[in-house]
Amino acid sequence: MKFNPVVHFEIYVDDMARAKAFYQALFDIKLEHMPSPAPEVEMEMWFFPMDKENGMSYYGAGGSLVKMAGFTPGGGGTLVYFGCDDCAVQAARAEANGGSVQQAKMSIGVHGFCAVVRDSEGNLIGLHSMT
Repeated sequence: MKFNPVVHFEIYVDDMARAKAFYQALFDIKLEHMPSPAPEVEMEMWFFPMDKENGMSYYGAGGSLVKMAGFTPGGGGTLVYFGCDDCAVQAARAEANGGSVQQAKMSIGVHGFCAVVRDSEGNLIGLHSMT
């Protein structure tokens, strides 16, 4: 691989104000609000600073705090996304190799596509592609 394979992470929270205050204080940063990339899904997202000029796929992972029904903090509360050419390919590979598909490939608008799979140990990981 010629780039960092981890392209995005999400840290799920119950209390966004408390979580924002904690991470902003912890890293001395300002999180940036982002509207839901999938309007049909109600979620609140605040992004960590990232290198927008060079693209997150090549110079490290971007990430955000997310408050969304059905996703809770705690054990397993952090979801790491791995970059792919087509996330449907890796989702199929996960299923073929002892994992399972939790969320099939879906559009996230101008941000491309994503899928979520469980690995062979039961961990959730995300997959991201632009096609």
